[in-house]
Amino acid sequence: MYKLGIDVGGTNTDAVLIDEQDAVVAAVKRPTSDDIYTGIMDAVDAVLEASGADRALIGRAMLGTTQCTNAIVERRNLANVAVLRVGAPASVGIPPMVDWADDLAAVSRGSAIIEGGFEYDGRRLAAFDEGACRAFFEGVRGKVDAVALSCVFSTVRDDDERRAAEVAREVLGDKVHLSVSSEIGSMGLVERENATILNAALNEVSRRFTEGFAESLAAKGITEAEVYLSQNDGTLMTMEHARRYPILTIACGPTNSIRGASYLTGVDDAIVIDVGGTTTDLGILSNGFPRESGVAVNIGGVRTNFRMPDVLSIGLGGGSVVRVSESADGTVSATVGPDSVGYRIAERALVFGGDTCTATDVAVRLGMAEVGDASLVAGLPLAHAEAAMETIRAMVEDAIDVMKVSSDPIDVVLVGGGAIVLPRDLAGTRQVFAPEHAGCANAIGSALSKVSGTYEELVDYDAVPRDEALAAARAAAIEAAVAAGAVPETVVVVDVEDVPLAYYPGHTNRVKVRAAGDLP
Repeated sequence: MYKLGIDVGGTNTDAVLIDEQDAVVAAVKRPTSDDIYTGIMDAVDAVLEASGADRALIGRAMLGTTQCTNAIVERRNLANVAVLRVGAPASVGIPPMVDWADDLAAVSRGSAIIEGGFEYDGRRLAAFDEGACRAFFEGVRGKVDAVALSCVFSTVRDDDERRAAEVAREVLGDKVHLSVSSEIGSMGLVERENATILNAALNEVSRRFTEGFAESLAAKGITEAEVYLSQNDGTLMTMEHARRYPILTIACGPTNSIRGASYLTGVDDAIVIDVGGTTTDLGILSNGFPRESGVAVNIGGVRTNFRMPDVLSIGLGGGSVVRVSESADGTVSATVGPDSVGYRIAERALVFGGDTCTATDVAVRLGMAEVGDASLVAGLPLAHAEAAMETIRAMVEDAIDVMKVSSDPIDVVLVGGGAIVLPRDLAGTRQVFAPEHAGCANAIGSALSKVSGTYEELVDYDAVPRDEALAAARAAAIEAAVAAGAVPETVVVVDVEDVPLAYYPGHTNRVKVRAAGDLP
């Protein structure tokens, strides 16, 4: 049986076929289409033709997609949402969506803050006002497609969120999507609430890409495959899970590349540099998985605190536009990006007969890559190309310094189709890897991803001994991974966070454990 991995980027759609020994049978790139699915199917056709594999033998198909990210950034195809917060009177000073841009805040068709919620230790803050809850949902009935529910300290105790969800179902019926903050975000009411609202707004987008992907595969004769979506912690989720939590697909591209980089090199700890056509993403590979961000993450102008990879993006890619200037004294300087020719690189880059100098042209002129027709850049002055490469080098080395946690040299893995534009001798690095199939590392990471489970809670070590609390959290994370579909004997704990919270009484720590295992 084969595994089919697909990753949809802004410029290219990559597809790989992996055999039972986890060896890459074939890997292809195809331009990303406006409707996404044409590009996906072109890539599927190409990878099957290149491999000669029987499509009936494809047992699993995994997709990494940018559709949710694009929908938020472009404000397209978002659902109408009702926003209910349980947290009066304590949280009325900051209403929901207070700092959202007007065009994105327009997804809300009504919001309210009702009494209820809890203290940090689970003590009740105020009695849950079920009457106000029911009245709110009666008021938005017929006006919304989804509901976002949040509550003060629901990550500690979710009683009020669960009851509010029950009332929403009673009033609005089963067809309205429910997003519950305790299932999505972490500590921090406003950021968790923001993530929950975005998740609710993505309901229609998630329905389209889950149904569309399955239908597209079936149209190509791939009917026996179990279908999964990539999520942003470097693991997989079922189609049903993706329908409920579409926000977890945001930033899955960089995490797929990080996972793919680990597989291709055998390295478990490194900086992974994923170079596309327009941008370069740098992420940290830690114990074989992407390092998660420890701070609030901005998505489409909205602060959120659900799990996200720790990724730094810079405006550098294979299609980045190069501009060179020469001063009166003969000094040559160059800028690279942030604008890019993107998916039109095959039309506009010099090596393809175009009229725009790109980073790819510079790499070809310096003999670093064999792309297009090298004779077409022979007229590019060597000094100009060298100046542009020094700019590229400085951009990447500065980004590496930002991502490093110490001054010690670190391994670096170069992946992505645009990695040909980067020099291999980068300051601050121990070894720079550029493995075979690096251009499709994202699709490889998607095909080989595992299934994960996460457990998070606040623990007072004065009440529960630390060793006992951590052991219980590890067991709960492993159980969550098994519940998500992982084979029990393959599940291992991949990350443990134990963070003291100085602003809480006693010795309160935030404990978060993540476990991952293989699919059957």
